[in-house]
Amino acid sequence: MADLSPTGLRVLREVAQTGSFSAAARTLGYTQSAISRQVAALEAVAGRPLFERGRQGAMLTPAGARLLPRAIRVLDELDAALRETAGDGVAEGPVRLGAFAAAAAGLVPKALAPLPPEVTVTLREGTTPALARALRAGTLDLAIIALTPPFRPVDAESPPLMLDTLSERELVVGVPARHPFARARAIEVEQLEGQVWVASRSDAGESLLGVWPGLAERPDVRYVVRDWFAKLQIVAAGLAITTIAPVTVDVLPDEVKTVAVRGEPQEARRIVLARLPGPLSGAAAQVADALSSAAARL
Repeated sequence: MADLSPTGLRVLREVAQTGSFSAAARTLGYTQSAISRQVAALEAVAGRPLFERGRQGAMLTPAGARLLPRAIRVLDELDAALRETAGDGVAEGPVRLGAFAAAAAGLVPKALAPLPPEVTVTLREGTTPALARALRAGTLDLAIIALTPPFRPVDAESPPLMLDTLSERELVVGVPARHPFARARAIEVEQLEGQVWVASRSDAGESLLGVWPGLAERPDVRYVVRDWFAKLQIVAAGLAITTIAPVTVDVLPDEVKTVAVRGEPQEARRIVLARLPGPLSGAAAQVADALSSAAARL
């Protein structure tokens, strides 16, 4: 009888994390057909399908969901053994942190800078669905995620992710320094009508991030970009306005000013630190504490 190979388990973890055979192939440096062969070999050993293939990508079957946490533990043990063999016997590796783009630019550097040098952190930027998949797949230890009202769970998987609130504040609008709004402390929500917006698409491609939600008229979105800094540069150039999470105001260009918005609908952003249930390692706990402290100072 064939065994479960470490390569196959890494493929299982990566497909579960990315939700796509092709994305897993790019990350691991394989061809898509090689990924398919590895999954087929795993499924032959398991005796049942591990993924459902559909228009939304590759989703774990119940059998795949049961296998994934054990695969993660096996791979973590193998990686720890390699570190011990190559190093000084210290098995604990870097803390793997994920964050949405604005938090990666604003909150994360302020939190990590004071940490002692023996605490090593790696950072991966991603959207909320991608970060949640990475936590489930065991390739991230912690993830900073932004939630919008009514603040539903990050995903529908079980067990629920643990969420610790770092910050909850009202969304603000970023405007060019020469914009008429830039001289005001606050504006009425009706004043946002007729403005030009720069936005980015959500992970599912269904909504635009960067436009004030619930406007009475259809917003004039002339610029759609993926990069958060590109969005800010478009605002700085005087071409458009955008929404901004308050945790990032310390890293805005001088040419971008923020203004509060009064009236309905109001929109809050809850910034949370997400992780799988269970105890944190000593280094991960230090990182979590540093993020909480940095968020409190912002």
